[in-house]
Amino acid sequence: MLVCLVTAPHPEDAHRIARALVEERLAACVNVVPGVRSVYRWQGAVEEAGEVLLVVKTTRDRFPALRDRIAALHPYQVPEVVSLPVEDALAAYRVWVEESVAEAEPPREA
Repeated sequence: MLVCLVTAPHPEDAHRIARALVEERLAACVNVVPGVRSVYRWQGAVEEAGEVLLVVKTTRDRFPALRDRIAALHPYQVPEVVSLPVEDALAAYRVWVEESVAEAEPPREA
């Protein structure tokens, strides 16, 4: 399981990306956290901007597709898309994440 961090310039961008990732089964859940202040170097200058943080839960297997989809949807030329491995989590939550991003629905028992 991975937690990915992504920043977006506006709430509308963040919600659009979050919804697409969950609908396309690339993420189990995306928390949208407004009010983030970022300080960064861009094109040789130190910049500061308000952003929206997306906290994305997915699996290692789904990360490459998730990363590529964010790059396609994102308005930034170089979007922040980083992943952090989850060392431990509630077992039921981990299973839910895995099932939520499975490429096909698991068969239901009769």
